[in-house]
Amino acid sequence: MSKAIEAENLSFSYGYEPIFSKIGFSVYGGDFVAVIGSNGTGKSTLMRIMLGELAPTGGNIKLFNQDVSHFKDWPKVGYVPQSGIHSADSFPATAEEIVTANLFSQIGLLRFPKKKHRDKVMQALKLVGMEAYSKRMISELSGGQRQRIMLARVLVNNPEIMLLDEPTTGVDTGTVESLYELLYSLNKETGLTIVMITHDIGRASNYVSRILCLEEGSLVELGKEQVAEELSHKHKHPIQNTHTVQKGDDGHGSNFRI
Repeated sequence: MSKAIEAENLSFSYGYEPIFSKIGFSVYGGDFVAVIGSNGTGKSTLMRIMLGELAPTGGNIKLFNQDVSHFKDWPKVGYVPQSGIHSADSFPATAEEIVTANLFSQIGLLRFPKKKHRDKVMQALKLVGMEAYSKRMISELSGGQRQRIMLARVLVNNPEIMLLDEPTTGVDTGTVESLYELLYSLNKETGLTIVMITHDIGRASNYVSRILCLEEGSLVELGKEQVAEELSHKHKHPIQNTHTVQKGDDGHGSNFRI
C-alpha cells in the first residue's frame, strides 16, 4: 500500500523550547487517522509541518514520496482548519459560492464559473448532504451545516488526502456523531485518506482506523486496549528517542517500531 505521508526523525522547536523530537510515522492510502494528545503537545504544529507552513528543525516529512519542501501538487491535499467554520459565520456568501471560490484556479481570475464547474460544486455539496442548501447564506446555517460546507469546499478539488484540525469544534453535540459518520463514509466509499486532530477520542475511536498519540515530545500508535487507558488518563509513553510508527500485520497499525 502506498504512503500518503511519511515522517522520519521529525523534530520541531520554538526557539529553545522543543515540542517533539525524532518522531516517525507513516499514513497509508485509505487510512483514517486520528491524532490525539494534550493541549500544547504540538498536534497543530505537526499538521502545519505536513502543509509546508512550518519547517522542521530536524528530520523530514514527505507527501506522496516527495519532500514537503519541494511538493507542488497541493490540489491533492485538502485542509480544513479549526478556524474555518468560525470565519464563515458572517461571510456574505451562499454555500454554493463558498465552495465555488475554491475552484478559482480552474475558473480563472474575474471569470464566471462554467457548467462543468457548477456541476463539480453540486457534486461536492451532494457528497456532504448539503445540495438542498446551496442557495442558503452561510450565516444562516448551523455549526454542523457550516462544517459540512467547509468539507465540500475541500472536496470540490477531488483531493487524495484530507487534513482536519479539530473538525468538531463549534459543532453542537447532537450533530458531532453525524459528522463522524460522514467522514467515515467518505473514507470508506471514496477511498479518501483522512488525518484528523481531535480531542474527542471517545467517539472518534469508533470511526477511525488508526490512532496516533503525541505526548511528552514523542509519538506512539495506540491499539484499542490502549485507547481505553488513554480515556482513563492512565496511558504514559515509554521514554524513547525515536519512534517510527508502522501499521501492524492486521492493517490497523497496532504495532510500532522503536
